[in-house]
Amino acid sequence: MPDTTTLLAAVSDQQGPGDTLRIVLVASLVGAALLAWFLLRGYRDNDPND
Repeated sequence: MPDTTTLLAAVSDQQGPGDTLRIVLVASLVGAALLAWFLLRGYRDNDPND
């Protein structure tokens, strides 16, 4: 049976999804902002004939 200290050391050497998750979240926020800008700019009232 492996030693508990050895198992904890092996687990602490592995990286989690921190960087990848951070990149995905930032990209999602930027994409949502661009989508909102694109959709909302169609609701501008720039018609001079009103």
